[in-house]
Amino acid sequence: MTDREPTGSPAPSTQGSVIGWALAVLLREWSARVEDISRDLPHGVRGYQVLSAVVHEAPPTQAALAARLGIDRTVMTYLLDKFEGCDLVERRQDPADRRARRIVPTEHGRRVLAELDARVARAEDELLSGLVPEDRRVLTALLEHAATGAAPGEDRCAAAARPVGGRTSDTV
Repeated sequence: MTDREPTGSPAPSTQGSVIGWALAVLLREWSARVEDISRDLPHGVRGYQVLSAVVHEAPPTQAALAARLGIDRTVMTYLLDKFEGCDLVERRQDPADRRARRIVPTEHGRRVLAELDARVARAEDELLSGLVPEDRRVLTALLEHAATGAAPGEDRCAAAARPVGGRTSDTV
């Protein structure tokens, strides 16, 4: 870390409120940037989360994907219909269970996500541009460590999809 003083508006004076204030400001700005980046994708940021889960993980079933991201199964059906219509994913019969469908990314879906991931990475770099690269790496590592500690053993997507208060939700 460095001895530099942060620039810009002063943060609230108590430790607890500094964390809340800083996270709220960063999340609000990150969300706005990612929403803008993913605006052409069906369902915007939610669609980005779905495509990311499908591309970066073993092909999930439609039901497992819905549960993991906290999306109602009926809503997931409509979302995946749009994704298929855009040639982003395919539904394939699960060889182990004929009743289940695996969600598999298409090559086009992989290219779209790679472009979106690169744009999100650039947006994150811009968001943290007030920090030197080493401080960015430290901040990112500390945030990841803190988040992992806040939801020990929990899947990243499930932890992020969980509503405030810990109750599960089936709505978008």
